[in-house]
Amino acid sequence: MPTIPIGPIHPALKEPMRIKLVLEGERPVDVELEMGYAHRGIEKIMEGKHCHKAIHLAERVCGICSNVHTHTFAQCVEKISKIEVPDKAKYLRVVIYELERIHSHLLAISTYCLAIEHETLGLWLLNIREPIMDLFELITGNRINLAFNVIGGVRKDITKEMAEEIIDKINSIKEDVENVMNAFEKAPLVGLRSKGIGVLKYKDIMKTRAVGPVARASGLPESDWRLRKKIYKELKFKVKWRKEGDNFARTMVRFEEILESIRLVEKALEHYLECSGDYRVRAEIKAGEGEVRNEAHRGEVLYQMAITSGGIVKKINIRTPSVMNFESYKYMIKTCPTVADAVATYVTTDPCVACAERAIYIVKDGKIYQYRR
Repeated sequence: MPTIPIGPIHPALKEPMRIKLVLEGERPVDVELEMGYAHRGIEKIMEGKHCHKAIHLAERVCGICSNVHTHTFAQCVEKISKIEVPDKAKYLRVVIYELERIHSHLLAISTYCLAIEHETLGLWLLNIREPIMDLFELITGNRINLAFNVIGGVRKDITKEMAEEIIDKINSIKEDVENVMNAFEKAPLVGLRSKGIGVLKYKDIMKTRAVGPVARASGLPESDWRLRKKIYKELKFKVKWRKEGDNFARTMVRFEEILESIRLVEKALEHYLECSGDYRVRAEIKAGEGEVRNEAHRGEVLYQMAITSGGIVKKINIRTPSVMNFESYKYMIKTCPTVADAVATYVTTDPCVACAERAIYIVKDGKIYQYRR
């Protein structure tokens, strides 16, 4: 059967990845994903560094979800060292955590709209995303790498006026998101290019361990780690999910999560305004091992760490959601009628190549003969 390569450099791909499609006529029947173009060895570089330095490297695992990595890194050290974070910091972490989810989902949906040639919706979504970036700058002073989370809390506090400004802005964004969501849901082009295409069935989630919106669009709501977090129970978090498992469902789940994140930001700020005390505590780092899982915008992020009593990182393993979601793409491809649909389906997994390339095992004759970190 003929094969057609997409990438590693391709207009539809945000990062280098080689997709080898096996075709039967014009219809893709199989796919091979070839990685290894963006491996940086961040875990190895972290070893031997103090936690206060290593957290800056964690922020650079991924540019789109940089905050969730420092959030999870800090929580892992806090869990090992039994550090109790102040309530103010907990609510401020939720605010940034959910604002980052909004901006990430807006970017993911916009990229998908551009992939199916609906440029109007794509550009509208990028325009809505810009005020979120302005809020990052207002709260943290930065727009991409926020450097907001520290071990023991957050780097800086916000004022009552800033909290009110955040609430006003996200409420105005909510109406814009609902309008674009309504247009997306009813657009004939979107339906033709999205419904029944790139289907991931519920039983295939069990084989691939797909996570995040990819899993929730295929009928697995319990995949959201926020359901297990005490602070999210307090904020009455409601998980969003669907059953269809196609490109349309994955995109709609992201739209619905944006609206839920807006509600969570507002609720967290209401609780924050009732808090008093510090936004950061003096952290005494203790030796030990531990792990923490959080729900990043693409799905589950796992940090496993071993640290010394002086705060030196002995060992660290990071698992990002794209690793599992790439595997699910091999099942989605079976319901793509054309190569163009295969490219658009890949985009609905919201792929992050650089953050997925943590380690490489080279296997020959069933044996591992080279391991690179």
